[in-house]
Parts: sequence; structure tokens; C-alpha cells
Amino acid sequence: MDFALPMDMKKFLIVFAFSFITFFSFGSKLLIPMDDTQTNHLKAYGIAFWVLENDLEIKWLLNYRGGSFLIPNAKAIETECVIRGVSYEIIADAQGAAIEAQIMNPEVNMDVVKLEVAPKIAVYSPKSKQPWDDAVTLVLTYAEIPYDVIYDTEIIQGELPKYDWLHLHHEDFTGQYGRFYGMYRNATWYQNQVKESEEAATALGFSKVSELKLGVAMKIKEYTAGGGFMFSMCSGTDSYDIALAAEEVDICERMFDGDPADPNAQNKIDFARTFAFKDFVLSKNPMEYEFSSIDATRIHARTPENIDMFTLFEFSAKWDPVPTMLCQNHEQVIKGFMGQTTAYNKQYIKPEVLVMGENKSLNSAKYIHGKFGEGQWTFYGGHDPEDYQHFVGDPPTDLNLHPNSPGYRLILNNVLFPAAKKKKQKT
Repeated sequence: MDFALPMDMKKFLIVFAFSFITFFSFGSKLLIPMDDTQTNHLKAYGIAFWVLENDLEIKWLLNYRGGSFLIPNAKAIETECVIRGVSYEIIADAQGAAIEAQIMNPEVNMDVVKLEVAPKIAVYSPKSKQPWDDAVTLVLTYAEIPYDVIYDTEIIQGELPKYDWLHLHHEDFTGQYGRFYGMYRNATWYQNQVKESEEAATALGFSKVSELKLGVAMKIKEYTAGGGFMFSMCSGTDSYDIALAAEEVDICERMFDGDPADPNAQNKIDFARTFAFKDFVLSKNPMEYEFSSIDATRIHARTPENIDMFTLFEFSAKWDPVPTMLCQNHEQVIKGFMGQTTAYNKQYIKPEVLVMGENKSLNSAKYIHGKFGEGQWTFYGGHDPEDYQHFVGDPPTDLNLHPNSPGYRLILNNVLFPAAKKKKQKT
């Protein structure tokens, strides 16, 4: 006779089994290296997340062999590593202690961070998402890290506090439908996107899509101020800040919202309201595939692909653990990749914003971070780290071909980063 165990009992038995096996592992540790010896960097993050889901502690060894993970050894974890193709090493307890002692030496730029709880993840994504739309859902799925998909309705209805980490990707928070009008206004997918957005705005009590998107942006701002972690890529970065700056200004032309934009909009936007950017100039041409002067796509488009790189900064692990965590990698110079928003012209970045990755010769920043209220945010320029130009209609990237992608590693650093925060009650 078959019967199902309650979920709480299942979790208890899993944790008990882990504890029992670990107790009889003769004091050994499991080291997951993240240097060039690792066969699958991306799935290694999934292993770390899986261990956290089973209520076991994991240590992130910052700047040690590319940001390796140290876990109490258990046969079940070894098995999971084998199944997922992740390299690991079994080391004696004394060897693990020696590694930690080496890391804690004040003369070396390393540190140990305890990861304590698996963060609950939300990806902001529409039902009509195209296969080429989102690198983060691709890598979360590949790494086997669970996430929920939410969109405007869930955010307006106040569901964000359920989550520790929120991702925004290739979204247009200004209500201009991604500025695709010039090239794609006759495409079925574009027309469906407009129709769905207008219906959603009406259903949620907004007279315009731009007003709905601003409402969503303000909810996200409130979520971040309250202690949430927000990670954004591509046009989900600059369009978000532009929407905040233009909170009380109509910047949408007639084809987007039915009435003309305010001709004096540039002089009315408020840069004090943004997370990252200042002094930018809005694009007034609705046929242009661009939002403002923030984006550095033009200069990157004139740069040969083989020299379009960005360099990660090295931070003090012991004094600046947050940017150190976010920059863990086995490579410091990473190939660039384009998007609607490829990178950020540095003259438009606020002075308090931390630049973590840049192309110095082009005076552009690729990877930036900051605090807002009790929370933190990260912006990452470009659309897909393994698809350099990324055209609309391109097939989704097959990450089986890129298991060691340093560009995708930066995304997963951000996913794992909130695990270093103490567990908090969910509402």
C-alpha cells in the first residue's frame, strides 16, 4: 500500500539523513573548486543552493581558487555532484582547517563567508516572453536553482516581500514597449505584447501602460529599500532608472500612450530619484532603438568583438566582502556582449555607485552595484554573456556548450549573495 509522507516529515528525514551521514564521514570536508579545474562552474552554484535548501551550512571561500565552496562531507552531496557533472575534492578535516587558517591570514586577500539559507527567488517576466528574452532564467534552469515567475499583477498586489531576490531583464519600465516600434511594430509578437500590456494596465486600474510600469518600478523601489536584493540586466537597468526620474513627467510619444510627450520633459526629470544614473539625456526620437545617453552600445558596436572585453575589479575580501562576493570568478578579463543596453557611459554614473567591471579604454562600466535603504541592487549591462550580438529571434543559448562561462558566473554570484544574509521571517 502506497502512502505519501507530509512535506515537513520528508524534509526532516532528508536533514536527519544528511546529519547522520556527515557524522560518519570521519571528519572530512567536500571542497568544490571554482578555479580552472572545475568542469562545470554553473552547476556548482546549483549544488551550493541544493545544500542550502537542505538546511546545511556552506562556506564560500572568497578568492580561494576562484571562489570555492567548502561543505561538510556527505555521500549524498558527492552523489549529487557526480550526477550534475560538478568537480569536487574530498579533503581531511585538518586540511580544511588549514585552508581556512590560510584564508584568514591578514596578509592575504581572501575571506570565509558562511552561507546560511537558500534565498527565495523571483524573476520578473511576462507570459509572452520569447526564448531570446532572458539569460537569467536560462542559467537558473541550467544550474537547477528554483525560482518563481512573477509579473505586474503580482507586484502591484504586493507579493514582492515574499522574496529575497528579484531579477529584472530586458524590460522597459518607461512604457515605450522596449522602443521596438521603429523596426517591429508590424510583428505579431510586438502587437501581442502591446495588447497584453494594455489589458493588464486596465485590469489593475491604470489608464496607461506607462503608469502601470511606473507603479511596478515604485513597488520595486520600496521592496529594495526594505531590504530586498534587486538584480537587473540589459534594458531592465537604465529604463528602470529613467522611469524613476520621470515619475511625474510624460516621456512617451503618441504611439506608445495615445498622447504626445511633454516637450519640456528633459528639464523636468529628477535625477535624485534614481538608483545609479545622473545627468543623462533622453532620446526624443520614438523611432530610435534607444532610451537615453546612458547606454554605451554605439561605441561598443564600433569596437571589434575580439577586443570588446571588460575587467573585473579586485576588492578587499576582508574589508569589502559584498563586491568581492559579486566578482568571484576564475577569469578577471571577460569577453563583452551586447544588448539593447550594452554598458553604461561612465560620465552618467553617480559618484557613490560602485563600478565592479569596466572597459577602461571605452570609458564604459559593465557591472555596477549600490545600496538603497536597507537593500542592495546590481546592474549588469548586455543581454546574454555567451551571445555577443544577440538579435531578436535568435535561438536561446545552449548552456551545455558553456558550462564554465565567466560572464554567466557573475549572474549566479548575485543569486547566491543573499544566502550570506541572516534568515528573516517572510510575510
